[in-house]
Amino acid sequence: MKPVVKPTNPNFSSGPCSKRPGYDLKKLDVSTLGRSHRSAPGKAALAQVCAETAAVLGLPEGYLVGVVPGSDTGAMEMAMWSLLGERPVDVCSWESFGAGWLSDITKQLKLNDVTPISADYGKLPDLTQTNADHDIIFTWNGTTSGVKVVNGDWIDDQRTGLTICDATSAVFAMDLPWEKLDVVTFSWQKVLGGEGAHGMLILSPRAVERLETYTPPWPLPKIFRLTKNNKLIGGVFTGATINTPSMLCVADYLDALDWVNSLGGVSAAIDRSVKNLSVIEAFVDQHQWVDFLAEDIATRSNTSVCLILDLEAAKINALTTLLDQEGVAYDIGAYRDAPAGLRIWCGATVEVQDLQALMPWLEWAYQQVSAA
Repeated sequence: MKPVVKPTNPNFSSGPCSKRPGYDLKKLDVSTLGRSHRSAPGKAALAQVCAETAAVLGLPEGYLVGVVPGSDTGAMEMAMWSLLGERPVDVCSWESFGAGWLSDITKQLKLNDVTPISADYGKLPDLTQTNADHDIIFTWNGTTSGVKVVNGDWIDDQRTGLTICDATSAVFAMDLPWEKLDVVTFSWQKVLGGEGAHGMLILSPRAVERLETYTPPWPLPKIFRLTKNNKLIGGVFTGATINTPSMLCVADYLDALDWVNSLGGVSAAIDRSVKNLSVIEAFVDQHQWVDFLAEDIATRSNTSVCLILDLEAAKINALTTLLDQEGVAYDIGAYRDAPAGLRIWCGATVEVQDLQALMPWLEWAYQQVSAA
């Protein structure tokens, strides 16, 4: 039977992700709109972004937070171009974004002493193969594979290299061991459902020391430069951004941070995401035609949940089109480089009751396309 109840919010995209429950554009503090980002109110709002991010995440003392151009990609490229080259690099990848960082390091930066530590979609590579004396590049959560890092136990507390972590679909949704992470990047449009184009760069004191004691052998575009005369450009981390940000997006992000605080902090946001995953886990347990792309239960992402079906790619496309036409699920097809399947966002901005309403529609749509 065709289900009757539809999700109130059918937005299950993995980026940009659903806005928070109760979001109202009219309630944003837009007092900075039309003002220079370098005006006192503009700088104050950007400084608030940095300070409140550190406070909400509970970052260790001495960690810095900056707003940078180009979303998570811009933040990661800035980190790699500014920090790599001093020592060998281990690059861990198990999906498209990790593979992209490996490609940039070998083909654009053209570093020679690079060790790929890779796995196919659905699997996590053996992270213990990394060398504590090397710089280590990795994603915490494979957004396009639904495979996440379980914990940070494999990272040596006595490491001499830097750990550089793309955590864009993990920050605010997974428990990150900050003391083990020297550089962390993320973007507003993932777990908090913010707007695009802006990246966040978090640096440990060890990363700052590298920036101030090492100069890469290649030229750096102005938009990537974090130092001047071998000293950190501290303004980047106190509200003086490298380029002009959208103050509307800034207001939107501050609203999202306020929402996380209203929930009870990051732990509450993580709990919402885990409960959302449990809805899909229960559904998969009851149906043989669908399974998780992640082969190990412990590595299942609780944000970008990737599923495989016993259907050929064309019928999976038909299924997602049908759900879109019914207005019950938008943008849930697998990433273009990933195995054919579904990718359903389960971050904190998604309501558990919407996922519960979606599950019967998944079964109905499967029956429709498989019988066709």
